[in-house]
Amino acid sequence: MSVSLHEGEPGHHLQESFINTQKNIPAFRRYIEDRKNSDSPSRFPLYTAYIEGWALYSEYLGLELGLFKDPYFRLGRLSEEICRACRLVVDTGIHAFGWSREKGVNYLLEHTSYNIKNIENEIDRYITWPGEVCSYKIGELKIKELRKRAEKELGNKFYIKDFHDVILRNQGPLTLLEKQVNIYIQQYRQQ
Repeated sequence: MSVSLHEGEPGHHLQESFINTQKNIPAFRRYIEDRKNSDSPSRFPLYTAYIEGWALYSEYLGLELGLFKDPYFRLGRLSEEICRACRLVVDTGIHAFGWSREKGVNYLLEHTSYNIKNIENEIDRYITWPGEVCSYKIGELKIKELRKRAEKELGNKFYIKDFHDVILRNQGPLTLLEKQVNIYIQQYRQQ
């Protein structure tokens, strides 16, 4: 269930499909998931905190929708949360504390349900993309913070679909997302 929410609906699939239908956004900004990282820095940036933040927030929506009632789905969600926490430890260990690839692999083997092939692929990604793992959580926390602010300031004028529309129309950094949410709050307050 967690992977379905993260990668499918309302996660990346919805996010990418939605942005691709927006005619007022130039093509180079609409296609956010090309993942040809070898072209860096000669391409436009992916705002990982925004992209992956939405996907983690989508998993949270599954909780709100009651989609984790089945014990198997709850176990899967908790397993993913543990894996993400461990990924944060490994990303920090490698880039701030000089961990070796082997130490990162062993840490994930000991603390997660990932298999060795998955772990090796993950570790290689962390080594080549410092802070990417951290950006997932930063994005999720920012979206939740913005939602809480909008709910508090708008009260009964808060409408979750409109909030999600604001979030999905953004494809830039979290600073831009925050500005857009602030505009949304001001517009709805005036109604």
